[in-house]
Amino acid sequence: MNKLYVVGIGPGAYEKMTIEASQALQKSDVIIGYTVYVDLVRNHFPGKEFMTTPMKKEVDRCVLAFEEAMKGKTVSMICSGDAGVYGMSGLMYEVGVKYPEVELEIIPGVTAATGGAAVLGAPLIHDFCLISLSDLLTPWEKIEARLLGASQADFVICLYNPSSKKRHDYLEKACTLMMKYKSPDTVCGIVGNIGREGESMQVMTLEELKNTGVDMFTTVFVGNSQTKEINGKMVTPRGYKNV
Repeated sequence: MNKLYVVGIGPGAYEKMTIEASQALQKSDVIIGYTVYVDLVRNHFPGKEFMTTPMKKEVDRCVLAFEEAMKGKTVSMICSGDAGVYGMSGLMYEVGVKYPEVELEIIPGVTAATGGAAVLGAPLIHDFCLISLSDLLTPWEKIEARLLGASQADFVICLYNPSSKKRHDYLEKACTLMMKYKSPDTVCGIVGNIGREGESMQVMTLEELKNTGVDMFTTVFVGNSQTKEINGKMVTPRGYKNV
C-alpha cells in the first residue's frame, strides 16, 4: 500500500511541531505544500524532494500528492496548524476516492487557536468556537449567521482569516455584528505571526478591536461575558467555585 501523510506542521516554528509530525516528514521521500508552508520546514528536512503549488491550487496540490504516492514514494502533504482545522485533510479524502491504492494517515498539529491562546494567556478555557471570516468558500450570509449565533450563545469566538486586501473591513463588520449580543467592553485579544519571527500580542476591548488593523497572519480572540484581563493576559474562567 502506497503511503501518504497529511501533516499539520503547527503555527510555524519547528519547536512547535509535534514529534509525530517531524517523524512523518523524516520518513517521507517527498514533501508537498503551499509555497509559504514548505519554506517553513525546508531547512529542517534536508535531502527531501519538495514540491509546491500557489494559493487557490489546493485540488491540484492534492492530485500531485496522490500521483507521487502512486509512484511508490512516501509523501507528506503539509498544512500549517492542524491538517483537520481549515486544512487539507478533508479535501485529501475527497480526492483520494480516485486513488484507493494509497493509504492516508492524518497527523495532527497545533492549530492557531491553541497556539495563539498560549501567547494571550488562557482565553479558551471554557466553550469556544472557530469561525473563518474568509468568504472565498463560504458565503458571507452564512458567516454572519454563525457570528450572531455564537455571540448570542456567549461563546468565546476565535476568528481565522480576519482580513485581507479584498476584505479589509471584514473584522470591523464582524465586531459590529457580535456587539448585538456582546458588550463593547468584552475582553478580546489578537496574536500575529504565531510561533514565527515577529510574534506579537495585544489585549483590548471589543470596541477597540473593531478599529484595529489585522492581516491574514493574525488570529483574533473574542471573549465571553466572563472573560477578564489578568496582568495583561486574556483569561476565561472555567467556573470553579472555590477560587
